[in-house]
Parts: sequence; C-alpha cells; structure tokens
Amino acid sequence: MMSEIDISNFAYEKFGGDSKICVAVLDGPVDQSHPCFDGANLTQLPTLVSSVADRGSASQHGTHVASVIFGQHDSPVRGIAPNCRGLIVPVFSDGRDGLAPCSQIDLARAITQAVEQGANVINISGGQLAASAESDRLLANAVRLCRENNVLIVAAAGNDGCDCLHLPAALESVLAVGAMDAQGNPIGFSNWGEAYQNQGILALGENILGAIPGAKTATKTGTSFATPIVSGIVALLLSIQLQREEKPDPHAIRDAILQSALSCNQLKGLDSRRCLVGTLNISGAYTLITKGEIKQMTNEKSGGVMIQSSEADNAIAQLQPSEVIEFDLKQEISQSSPIGVQAAEINQLTTMLMKETPMMITASNQANSSVAPSECASCSGSKQIQLVYALGELGYDFGTQARQDSFTQAIPAGINLLDYLEQNPWEAQSLIWTLNLDATPIYAIVPSGPYANVTYERLRSFLGDENIERVSIPGYIAGSVKLLSGQTVPAIIPEVRGMYGWSVAALIENLTQAYPAGPSEEDYSNKIREYLERIYYEFRNLGVTPQERALNFSATNAFQIADVMSTGTAADIGLDTITVEKSPICRPDSNCYDVKLQFFNLEDSRRAGKVYRFTVDVSDAIPVSIGRVRSWSVAS
Repeated sequence: MMSEIDISNFAYEKFGGDSKICVAVLDGPVDQSHPCFDGANLTQLPTLVSSVADRGSASQHGTHVASVIFGQHDSPVRGIAPNCRGLIVPVFSDGRDGLAPCSQIDLARAITQAVEQGANVINISGGQLAASAESDRLLANAVRLCRENNVLIVAAAGNDGCDCLHLPAALESVLAVGAMDAQGNPIGFSNWGEAYQNQGILALGENILGAIPGAKTATKTGTSFATPIVSGIVALLLSIQLQREEKPDPHAIRDAILQSALSCNQLKGLDSRRCLVGTLNISGAYTLITKGEIKQMTNEKSGGVMIQSSEADNAIAQLQPSEVIEFDLKQEISQSSPIGVQAAEINQLTTMLMKETPMMITASNQANSSVAPSECASCSGSKQIQLVYALGELGYDFGTQARQDSFTQAIPAGINLLDYLEQNPWEAQSLIWTLNLDATPIYAIVPSGPYANVTYERLRSFLGDENIERVSIPGYIAGSVKLLSGQTVPAIIPEVRGMYGWSVAALIENLTQAYPAGPSEEDYSNKIREYLERIYYEFRNLGVTPQERALNFSATNAFQIADVMSTGTAADIGLDTITVEKSPICRPDSNCYDVKLQFFNLEDSRRAGKVYRFTVDVSDAIPVSIGRVRSWSVAS
C-alpha cells in the first residue's frame, strides 16, 4: 500500500491528466515551438490545411486554444490537462479578412480523422451561424460516429449575442460552451440558442491567458477560449475514471457536467436563457463521477447552433450557406498582458484534485484495453496508410483558369469534352478527376503507376456512360489537390480493379433476373432500392473508417444484398435498421466488420422480426465478403 507521502507525490505527478487520455484540437495551426509546449505530448495530423504556424490569425487562435489545455505547469501558461496526449488537427487557415472558412465536409473529415486516431475528446473552438438545425449529412454522421465510439465533442456556442443557431455545437450529443465573466454572469456576446438550454454550459471566457506564436502570451475573451477550459476539465475527469480502474466515459462526464451545473449570477432584468443549463461546477461533476450518481440524459434536443471564434475586431461578414464553418470575428479582446482570470479557477481546481485524487488512486500504470489512445498508431509516432473506399458521382475539374482556357482553345467547335477525350485519350490525365457528393467534390482521383492509362480509360468510360449514376473508388489517400474553385480535397490513388459504375435501375434489373424467387418483383425491387438509397443518402460518408468501407462495399456487392432480400423477406416485412459492428470472428491479419440488416413486421408489431448479418474484410484497399449470410429471429 502507498504511504501518505507516496500518494501525495503521485497525485502531483498525475495532476494534469493521464497520458492515455487523448484530446484533439481542431483549430488553426499550433506553434509547438512555444515554451509552454516544451514536454507536451502532441502529435500533429496531416490535413488539407497547412500545418505551418506563423503570426497570422489562425495560428494565434490555434496556439492559444491548445495552450489552455496542454500548457506545461513549469511554463508561462499553465494548461488544464498538460499530461494528456494531444492531437493537433488544423482546420482553419488565414483568409483575406482574418480566418478562412472551413466547410462542414472538411470539418466532418477532421472529426473522423480524430476519432480514427484515438481521441477521447474533440475541442472545436469555431463554427458557423446557421439558419436551421440541419447540418450537412456528412457532419451529422461524423458527430454520430463520435457518439458510437464514445468520443465527446466540446464546441463553442458562438459570439453573436443572440438566440440563434450554430453548428456543430447544437448537434445532439455535443457539449456546447458559452462564456461567462469572472462574476459568473453570461457575457453579452455569448449565444443562447434553444438547444443550449439542454446541452450548453457556461465557463469562464473572459481574459483567458494563453500562448501566441513567437514565445509570447496574451489574454483573450470569447466562447472560443471558454471551450478548451471545459475540454481540459473533461480530460481530467476521464483521467480520474482511468485511475479508478473504470472505463473512461466522456458522455457520462458530459451528463455529470450538465447535471451539476450551478445557476449563474443573473444581472437585473437578464434573460435567464442566457445562462444555458448553468455554470461549470467542477467539484459537483467530480462528485457525480466518483459516486456514480449520474443520470442518463434522455431529454436532449437536437439544435442547430454552431460554434464560432471569439476573435472580434470586425463585424460579421455576410454568412455563407450551411456548408461553411467559419470564425465569427466579433467579440475577441486580445491584450498583451499575461495576467488573466484563468489562474484563479485553475488554482482552485488544483487544490480540489490534490486533496481528493489520492483517495482514489490505484494501479494507474496498468494497461487498459478500453482506452482508445493506447491503440493509436498516429499518437505513438508511427504512420499508417489511409485506406479509402468511397461512393459518389464522378466529375472533373480543371484546377486552374489557364488549364481551363487551354482545353477551351483546343476543343474544336461543335465537339464536347467527352468526344474530345474519346479522340484524344491522353488528354484525360490533364484533367483533375473528382468524386462528388451532391455536386460537391470530396476527393480528387489521381491514377498512378504503370497502369494509370487503364484507370484513365475506366474514368472516361464512366463519365461517358449516361446510365452510370454512381461509382466506387477504392484506394489510398496520398496528398491533396487544389481545385479551380480554390477548394482543396484529398487525393485518392485508386485501385482500378475495384472501380465500378452503376445506376440503381440497371442494378435492380440485373438482380431481379438473378434472383426471381421470393416476394413479388415490385416489392423485391423496392426493398433493394430502399437499401441502396439509405446507404447513398442516410449513411453517406467519406469511406475512410473501417465501418464506412464495409457499409459502402455492401452497396457495391449488391448480389449479396439481393440474396438477403430474396430469401429472407416477405411482402409484410420491412427494413428497420442497418448497423456495422466489429466482427467477433475474423481471419488472421484481417480486419472484419459485420453489416447487420434488421427487418420488422409491417402488419403485426408483435410478430418476430428477422436479422441478417454478413461479414466484410476491410484490411485491403478492396474489401471482400467472407463466410455466408447468417440470420435469426428477434422479438419486436
């Protein structure tokens, strides 16, 4: 048993979090050469944004936010969770008038990347004012991916000073953070949209001390800087769970933070909605976590509020459609003085944890298989090839105005681009081929290797066939490509043998010919169409995670789906849910996932439904089905 002195020393070393807990910061580039990060365990992930930190707005914002969490305790900026592992994921860059916007698709891409690399908490100190609570399906699915993998997104509520919606802070399961002053009152610019009344917390957001590039410090004000305080507290509470030999549960901590919130000090005549659920109560959340008194939050509402930055010298520019996440350059107060109010709260937190943490310390150095960061290849410094199996529509781009003009001048009058490529097939490599979702490019397709000409031929044939609605592109992500619009997208080096093109109507016709038995042809066709449409729209994704690649492959391996539909469904059976789970049985050196289809009885809910499961091995660029389709009955 540890002596009292040993426990005190151990608590001091452990204060600041456990290295097995990983916090991802999705923000501007971070100046990791700043003295406050000397000794911090930070890994920078490659993104579509330059990772080089300079003196610009994005680097200042990203460096400040990261330092609030990871600033070492012997440095000018004492971060809240300096011992935790950090992922730096740049998503914001400098624009013409401050910070350049980030699309919802790119934000979804970064969230997915952080989940894949073992994050327990994702801090997003930026966002977009939205006209409604609806986000792009890819962003919604990325947030759902976090929920399914027990990863918590902590996002700023925004700085518009209104009852308004921001994304992604108001999306269900996200913890939204508003800003309060040192007296516990909500700051005037902090948003109070409806969704925040159920999932928003106020934290100190005034004169927050942090690092800025060039080995300097500054204090800043806004919801952007209240957010990392909450992310850091979540990381500490996760570390406490780990030390207690419990499975870290970020969403349980979210519930504890919301349930333990205190009423804010309301100024006379202040709208109570501005207080959101209440103010951050660290000791109250700690008590709920350690005593196991957390109640499951069942009345969450999905809002439409989104985070934004607290940088404010300029008025908000005209907002773009909901596909764009951008910083609100309103309400940031930046001062050169290193003195901030943050120190008082951190000192109180230090005192509380130093007193109480030793009482729950066990063998905290033991491995815990439930902690994702311990399995994070990127966090340990090694690199992995990123596989992708994506579905979408094929398109093309010229890249530059000069390239577009050269094609315009080269193509004879009366000849379209496809005819020109047919006559001059070598010109296909001068185009940038893209994979699109709803006319928005998500990847550039870059054929490579000795058979690149075969791949270009396949792309030309897909584009020229008016019956092809969708294509599958398997391969590897390697670098990025800038399009004519200025958008930058990841580049896929495709595997030509897994590239397919099809239309839903033609696919159903072929399948009905192959599987004529079973329900009526019309009902059978409708069931196949429903399955494919749900994959394309409800579950549309970037094809990066193993689950996404297995799901996408199930849509291209439609004959297996047709087998399920023909042998397992009757006219009174409807498709209920589609899920993807890690397969308990797999071949050596493989990575297997089960795609599960659950059906229910349309006419009598008391009758048993049916579940069908088939396994997909996604260890290679081109997935493959293994084993046979399994089925069993389930109670409704």
